[in-house]
Amino acid sequence: MPNPVEDFEITAASAEDIVTLGAWAHEEGWNPGLTDGGVFFPTDPGGFLIGRLGGAPVTSVSVVRYGPDHGFLGFYLTRPHLRGQGYGLRTWQAGTARLTGRNIGLDGVPAQQDNYRRSGFRTCWSNARYEGTPPPDIAPPPGTSLVDARTVPFAQLAAYDRRFFPAPRDGFLAAWITAPGRTALAAVHDGELQGLGVVRDCRAASRIGPLYAASPQVAAALVSALAATLPEGTVAVDVPDVNPAAVRLAGELGLTPSFDTARMYTGPEPVIDRAGYYGITSLELG
Repeated sequence: MPNPVEDFEITAASAEDIVTLGAWAHEEGWNPGLTDGGVFFPTDPGGFLIGRLGGAPVTSVSVVRYGPDHGFLGFYLTRPHLRGQGYGLRTWQAGTARLTGRNIGLDGVPAQQDNYRRSGFRTCWSNARYEGTPPPDIAPPPGTSLVDARTVPFAQLAAYDRRFFPAPRDGFLAAWITAPGRTALAAVHDGELQGLGVVRDCRAASRIGPLYAASPQVAAALVSALAATLPEGTVAVDVPDVNPAAVRLAGELGLTPSFDTARMYTGPEPVIDRAGYYGITSLELG
């Protein structure tokens, strides 16, 4: 009879495996984007681990490296019938070992937050997913235009994204705004970026992220315009409570909370532009 411990193996996931992880995430109610895997995998091809028992995939974790000192952990999953047997923990340990020496971030669901604290993570803020159909035709402030983000010089977009994320992620950003099934809009005033929003197709409500804006008025115009590109107009935004204006705006737009996570780090809380941070990019890669 095979030994279950010896028959368990953790390896780097393949691009095909990432599709499986997306399906698992959907089962957990996380509502991943339909084409997220095609963006996630090239960002750090060695950053996705999968545990196999008897050759069948049963656990996962993503441990993506950004720059020299930052990492982000996601996709921490074990198939329901095997939870509590140590397979997930072994996968976790293999993943965090890959990020040794880095400040690791994650977005943790409530059921796992105590476990993450025991592993050295601390809560820096909370995110609430707000869903609904925002009002149509909200105009941006005078002098501000909403344009296809792909028409903005990429160096300008990358520098803007860097204000809200603690490490450069140019390759990820380039793929994120151009992948199939999504629309990316930038708010521009006198040649300067005043906002950025991306909406992507999901199995349930289409998700907006990131959502950056110089003011609530800019953020509202971006959400309204992005929703207008969808057949149903229903969107979801993971709103960080470090920006109270973002939380207020979600309510003013008629969106209601449906799902909670906590942004946690092992090291110092990164310095970001909180006032312009209206929606996180993704639960898996930050």
